[in-house]
This record gives sequence, structure tokens and C-alpha cells, in this order.
Amino acid sequence: MRFSSAARETAAADNDDALMTRIARRDAVAFGRVVDAHAAMLHRIAYRMIGDATEAEDVAQEALLRLWVSAERWRPGQAGIAAWLTRVAVNQCLDRLRRRRFASDEEPPERADEAPGAEAQVEEEQLRRAARAALGDLSERHRAAIVLTYYEELPNSMAADALELNLKAFESLLLRARGAMRAALAARGLTSLVGEIAS
Repeated sequence: MRFSSAARETAAADNDDALMTRIARRDAVAFGRVVDAHAAMLHRIAYRMIGDATEAEDVAQEALLRLWVSAERWRPGQAGIAAWLTRVAVNQCLDRLRRRRFASDEEPPERADEAPGAEAQVEEEQLRRAARAALGDLSERHRAAIVLTYYEELPNSMAADALELNLKAFESLLLRARGAMRAALAARGLTSLVGEIAS
């Protein structure tokens, strides 16, 4: 039997609502399922936005803690647990980036290269680092739009929800973010990547 995408989304929402009902009753098994399903995604989003693994772990844990604490206020039929957690994590990252901007002029720490010293891996890491630095040159909102769309591959509607924008406003933001990313890549001499950030 095949289900339409609308039927799958309804089933997922029903499942999320059931999980949240159990979590509101302080069911640790249900909460464990949510953690297992979403913790890695939250960490990836936070790491790509903030650039620090420890801080990314803090963001992921804080988002999950907020879900636990606010489970009783869950409204059945809303976008879903993944969208709610993504919105919380992105907002936390934006807050941390704003505080960092006022607290320090330092660049975010770079992650140490743990790969063997093969030439191809070194070049790939240098390219990733330069692209990450170019991503860091963007405004917080532009960075969030790029991370959610290209790194996390969220549909525009879900990314818009995470940033608390309507779809048209998000698509406009994404268009500006792509232009800013192209300019940041070009400024760093990464012309080979500029073509990959197409309109």
C-alpha cells in the first residue's frame, strides 16, 4: 500500500503528538526516542552555525531540555518535533552569535584535522575550512538560511518555520544569502565554488 506525502506527514504529526503526550507525562522512553531521532541533527545545525563542537553540544542539549520542560504546552497538529527543535536550536545559535559579536572579535575556533595526512584530504579540509570561514562572514540570518537549506537539506517550508518566516520571506532571504555567500567565496578566492551556489 502506498501513502501520499500528505498522508505520511499526517502520520508523522500524529506520531509526534503521541510522543509529546507521553513526554508530558514524563515518559523517559518516549523522550529517549526523540533524543535518538534528533540530537545528531541539532548538533550538526549548531556546529555549522557556531563552529564550536562543545557549544554545539550545549545548544542541542538545551533544545532537547526545552522540549522536555515545555511538553505540557505542546499543541497537537503543529509542525512537528523536528521543526520545533530546529527552530529552538537556530534561535539559540543566533543568540549566541549575537552575544559573541559583542563579546569578542575573535574568529570561532577551527576544528583540528583528525584525518591522516594524505594530500587530497588536506586539500579538501582546506577547502572546507575556507568555505566555513566564508559562511562565517555572512550575517546570522543569511548563515541560518544557508545552513538549513544546503547543509541540512530542509525543504524551504520547514526552514521558513525554523526561522519564523513565511515561505515568501524565507525565499527572499535565501536569495540574498546565496548572493552574500557567492561574494564571500569570491572574496576568499574560491571561484570554483561560486558556480555551485547557483541562483
